[in-house]
Amino acid sequence: MSNSEQLEEFRRTINKQRSPLPRAEQWENLVLHKEDVQWYRPEGNPSLMGPVLGIPIRTFELFLQEIAPGGTSDMQQHHHEAVHFIISGNGYSELGEESYQWGQGDFISVPPMVWHRHYNASDTEPVQMLLIENSKLLEFLGLNYRVSAGFLNYAELREKVNELPSGHGH
Repeated sequence: MSNSEQLEEFRRTINKQRSPLPRAEQWENLVLHKEDVQWYRPEGNPSLMGPVLGIPIRTFELFLQEIAPGGTSDMQQHHHEAVHFIISGNGYSELGEESYQWGQGDFISVPPMVWHRHYNASDTEPVQMLLIENSKLLEFLGLNYRVSAGFLNYAELREKVNELPSGHGH
């Protein structure tokens, strides 16, 4: 294909992208009722997760998360960005070396590849969060990655990483 043919093909592609897509016919389920959320406990994570499935979201994922009274999530990091909206409860999060307090109505922003763990500060009430992640988009591009360090806090994780041979974990 000549340069002028490649340019013409490129321009046709751009023009197609500028045309609205007939998405309305593709969307059948625009509401997911709370009783239809399927809860599960991920391996190595004591919190409950409820992925929001069955609605047409293509570039991001939604999860409900519940952390039991006095409980925590696991320590993890991932390539995707995440925002946690606190539906109810209060606690704190370790984001790298820093600790941040939060409560109902607050948002927690987790940047890519930052080790983080969430803690429920109440001994009697669960924490409920809505997680919003761009993990679907990165997964589609073959770029998503997620790893758990289990139940270490950040100081314990840092100590463990420092014990690794040179060139690992930094």
